[in-house]
Amino acid sequence: MQRPFRLPWPSIILVLCFAFSTQTISQESKSPLVVFLVRHAEKANTSLDAPLTPDGIARAHTLATTLRDADITEIHSSDYQRTRDTASPLAKLLSLPVQLYDPRELSPLVAMLTEKGGRHLVVGHSNTTPSLAKLLGGASGSAINEKEEFDRLYIITIDPKGSTTTVLLRYGTP
Repeated sequence: MQRPFRLPWPSIILVLCFAFSTQTISQESKSPLVVFLVRHAEKANTSLDAPLTPDGIARAHTLATTLRDADITEIHSSDYQRTRDTASPLAKLLSLPVQLYDPRELSPLVAMLTEKGGRHLVVGHSNTTPSLAKLLGGASGSAINEKEEFDRLYIITIDPKGSTTTVLLRYGTP
């Protein structure tokens, strides 16, 4: 009768150490998730699918200029003319498609962002942008002034260990 093959204890310990060390290395080598969050630029009216004003179009181009060297790999927008048009100049500059998301369902967007990693621009709304910052583990700041605040730019960074930082900047003319 043959005895089953058994590894000596030192070999088992060595195999386990190697397995855990490669897992640690892969987690440490993963790049951070960086999400740039903005509200759409100035809209022409209060209709559901309002276009941008001339000032809004100028702000969208300023956003593209501001973020052109940020190594953004994906651009996301809700499916409204004002958000798509805010994202469009950067998308054209970087030759990236604008991927649509549902602003009423932010959890799937958060899951996708955290799964993919990388650098993303997300264009949303006065109520969804602070909410998304919070869902990502960042600071949402004060409520966005619906009528006149279009210059807020969040930079949410989640490092490979899950630690989140928030930087709030302003871009363009207030």
